[in-house]
Amino acid sequence: MTSSVISTGVRVLTLSLLVLAVGSCGLPRSGPNKREIFASSVQREGDAFIVSVTDRVARATAVAPALGFSDAFKHAGPIGSDTIRPGDTLGLTVWENVEDGLLVGTGQNAAILEEVQVDGAGFIFIPYAGRIRAAGNTPEQLRGIITRQLDTQTPDPQVQVRRLAGDGSTVSLVGGVTQQGVYPIERPTRTLSAMIARAGGITTEQDITQVTVVRGDRTEKVWLSDLFKYPQLDIALRPGDRIVVEEDTRAFVALGATGQQTRVPFTAQTLSAIEAIAQVGGLNTNLADPTGVFVFRNEPEEIAKQVLGRTDITGTQRFVYVLDLTRPMGMFHARDFVVRDGDTVYVTEAPYATWDKSLTAITGSLSTASATGNLVNP
Repeated sequence: MTSSVISTGVRVLTLSLLVLAVGSCGLPRSGPNKREIFASSVQREGDAFIVSVTDRVARATAVAPALGFSDAFKHAGPIGSDTIRPGDTLGLTVWENVEDGLLVGTGQNAAILEEVQVDGAGFIFIPYAGRIRAAGNTPEQLRGIITRQLDTQTPDPQVQVRRLAGDGSTVSLVGGVTQQGVYPIERPTRTLSAMIARAGGITTEQDITQVTVVRGDRTEKVWLSDLFKYPQLDIALRPGDRIVVEEDTRAFVALGATGQQTRVPFTAQTLSAIEAIAQVGGLNTNLADPTGVFVFRNEPEEIAKQVLGRTDITGTQRFVYVLDLTRPMGMFHARDFVVRDGDTVYVTEAPYATWDKSLTAITGSLSTASATGNLVNP
């Protein structure tokens, strides 16, 4: 064996030892490698269940937020748009057939009573007619009541009652609408979608917009798109309803060898693992290990039991789901596996990438050292 061959073998061995040494010292990286994740499994006395995604696992974990209105909301019929309610404001005009009437001044033919407030008990006060119950009546019914009350004191009075916008039959709209504010429930705006349109429509992305209705002590929520798909969800409004329009607040975190490492909001009502990866620019082709795509999640007890096929699970459990994108079925599993709010999608680095970084660190250091030596010993 020649000395040059021996020298080459020594250099290769030395370089290999240096790579191993540098690797053990801990080069910068984005997170744990695949071996370290598997070492943390419950089966190896770790603190998380490591589960490979299969068709059964994808079905058991496919939980999406179920939004919709209860029967109490859906079966509430539209209110009469003309029914007077406590808090409403009325406009009254009274004509009298005498020159010097009870309400009409000298030289006038009508008395105008603008903005007569219906009190909390549902009553209004009209001079010479007294305290009259207005709530529960239509303007026409109230007109008859006031006419009969005044008829005993002035001959053949003529009364007109107008229901103005008031606090008694209004709803409030806030959030992602063009014009936030308080709106009266009128004949064209007695349903939820019509009231949103009255406020100028939404300013959010329609596919991920949620509409929350607060009625008394109950709070219920639907997807905006479902209002048009399912007419029974376009509920009739009630005085005092509070309506909040907002985009979906769910998000997942992408880490590791992906195109981006960031917190990512949902862009659809349901999001698969393959869509989540695509949303952050896919796998980093220079770093990613496609056999090591992981989804970290805290799984509730009921789902944990289904996934593991066990009945002795108690409470929320930590799960790490494994996807192998190098296999055709792995791609299908990634397509069917649903990402949920708060998940962490993590892609490990390929062993080659770790080796390459170690080699680069050594050769770069040696080159720097050689350059420094040349400066010292020209």
